[in-house]
Parts: sequence; C-alpha cells; structure tokens
Amino acid sequence: MRRAWAGRLGRAALLAFSACVSLIWAAPLGAEPRLVVESRQGLVIGLLRFEAGQEICLSWSHSVTGGPVSDCFENRDGILMLTRTYLHDFAAGLGEVPGRGTLRSAEGGGYWIDGIDEAIPGNALPLRVGAPRVGHVLTGSGQRLNLSALAAGARVNLRLMPRTP
Repeated sequence: MRRAWAGRLGRAALLAFSACVSLIWAAPLGAEPRLVVESRQGLVIGLLRFEAGQEICLSWSHSVTGGPVSDCFENRDGILMLTRTYLHDFAAGLGEVPGRGTLRSAEGGGYWIDGIDEAIPGNALPLRVGAPRVGHVLTGSGQRLNLSALAAGARVNLRLMPRTP
C-alpha cells in the first residue's frame, strides 16, 4: 500500500512539474497552432508546434507482438485529421478496414494505410498512455515528445489548438 501511494505521489509530482514546464514552452508559441497533451483534469503535460499542413505521428509498440505502429495526423486548417497509419503486420486489432484508405507495402516491411482522412471528433483524441516498453511517442517537424516517459498509465487527450487571433 505504501509503495502504491508513493507511486501515485510521484506521478502527481511529475505531472505538476510537466505542466509548469509546458506552460514555459507555451509562452513563446503565443497564438501559434499546437498539439497539446492534456490530462483529464485539463493540465498541460506537453505540446508540439502544429502548423496547418504539418504531420505529427503517434508511434508505439504493439502490445502483443512488440512491432511498431503509428497513427499520423495532419492539422488541416484547424481540424485534427487522421491521415495515415503504419502497421508492422496484421497483428491482433490491426488491419485494413474496407473503404478506409488505401493499403500499400512500406519500404523496409510492414504496411501503410494512406488516405484515411478522418476528422477526430472535437479535435481531441483520447489516449491511455502506455508503459515505457510500449513507448508512446509523438514526432513531427523535428520535434519529439515521449508520452510514456511523461505520463505512463495516465489518460490524456491529444488536442489540436488552432491558431488564435
């Protein structure tokens, strides 16, 4: 029980620290569009610049096979769009959905499903961040944010905050 309490306390301290750091990061961005990682309580855990037309990918290791998986999103004029997905193979829970994008072989193995073009409801994608071995990471335009290092086990939202006047 004592260890569980210490773990919760440590996670809360990390989230609070991350929120403070992300507020410092947010200051120079001003009204620029960004992808914000926020806790269910609305605390900012991290953020990435996310200009219109830019792609940001959420990558992780499949829970059964350990192979790489990625979902890639585009800021399409202020709307968060799922545009493509990478699958290392057709493991449990993975595969093509008829009428949803076009399947093609990826260079080096695996598959891309391109042209998905689905708007994410409310511009926010709910996610339970996996443990470090799962390795949930956001990347795009030379930016990288390791969600598993910041918020393993936490429920978060990946929210597009479009340009504000």
